[in-house]
Amino acid sequence: MRFHFSLTMSSPSPFSVRKDKAHIEESGEFAPKFDADGLIPAIAIDSVTSEPLMLAYMNAESLRLSLEYGEAVYWSRSRSEIWHKGKTSGHTQKIVEIRTDCDQDALVIVVAQIGAGACHTGRNSCFYRKVIPGTPAALAFTQSDLSFDPSSVYGKKTT
Repeated sequence: MRFHFSLTMSSPSPFSVRKDKAHIEESGEFAPKFDADGLIPAIAIDSVTSEPLMLAYMNAESLRLSLEYGEAVYWSRSRSEIWHKGKTSGHTQKIVEIRTDCDQDALVIVVAQIGAGACHTGRNSCFYRKVIPGTPAALAFTQSDLSFDPSSVYGKKTT
């Protein structure tokens, strides 16, 4: 099943007004709760493997654009700008489904990852290490091989 998009640039806001807790939790209205910085966390999950690909943030405009384009559009906190995933690399994320949690302050974006990978380091996923408990805790690589060469895609060293 493909996500259906029907917004146009002149469309009114696709979001409902936030009401009381019961309405937020039990209605069919999408009323995302953005934090004090105007952001909502969004984790991208691969639609085929169900693996987490990346965690990013969206503001109201990038979420609206994601709904309009059918592709993931995020807010870059480091660059303070809209970031259409894959615009530079060609590694886009076609949206299959968007889910929100009970109080609508977090999103899961189920995507068809187009291209070699989601991570700027050249890997399929940004979650390529796991935490090994201990004192101190350590990291172990779960994916050491690169899916693509980030310097050839981005034209600069990314690590």
